[in-house]
Amino acid sequence: MRRSGVALRRENFYVNGHALFLLLDLIGTFVFAISGAVAAKQRNLDLFGVVVMAFVVACGGGIVRDVCIGAVPPAGLSNWRYLVAAMVAALMTIVAYPQVRRMRQPVLFFDAIGLGLFAVSGAQKALAYGHNAEVAILLGVTTAVGGGTLRDVLLARVPVILQREIYASAALLGAAILVACEEFGLSQPWTPWAATFVCVGLRLFSLRFHWHLPTFARRNAEKTGSGR
Repeated sequence: MRRSGVALRRENFYVNGHALFLLLDLIGTFVFAISGAVAAKQRNLDLFGVVVMAFVVACGGGIVRDVCIGAVPPAGLSNWRYLVAAMVAALMTIVAYPQVRRMRQPVLFFDAIGLGLFAVSGAQKALAYGHNAEVAILLGVTTAVGGGTLRDVLLARVPVILQREIYASAALLGAAILVACEEFGLSQPWTPWAATFVCVGLRLFSLRFHWHLPTFARRNAEKTGSGR
């Protein structure tokens, strides 16, 4: 009985929350597209390069997620709204680039917002397709970090996810909060926004106060030097 009650609450959540999921996904697409377009402009790419980079960053993680959960063709390729959101964001960035450039680290700022939105929407969609909590959390993280990773690879940069910054771990926390609330029947209409806020806040605070994950390179180097 308890299991069926949880299943019923989950079904009602998905039916009533479809519009919210689409909204989160489209906002995340728009914001991530801005970060991709700004990064492309900083590397002096041409118009085509800026548009391509915006689309790849905005939809890359979502396409990987949709393929993994069997939602094919992926929404980023089959739903015109995602393409329009990415293209509008790219064109707005090109037109308003002097204003965007005045911001301190605009790529990191918009990337943080997209990170939180995609971590939550990615986990939410995985649950909607019947996957368990572990898969939902992992695909939430994949959705969040996939676009930024593709951006860094295409621009010949070390991906943020491979550095010691709090990036994937922030996405992990946001996705875990949403999934935990769903699994324990604690979900409310504001739960996705709260999980997004926690993820974005952790990422921005880590940038502001220089929080990092522990690294072992120096210790290993000292051991190697003493062994010689």
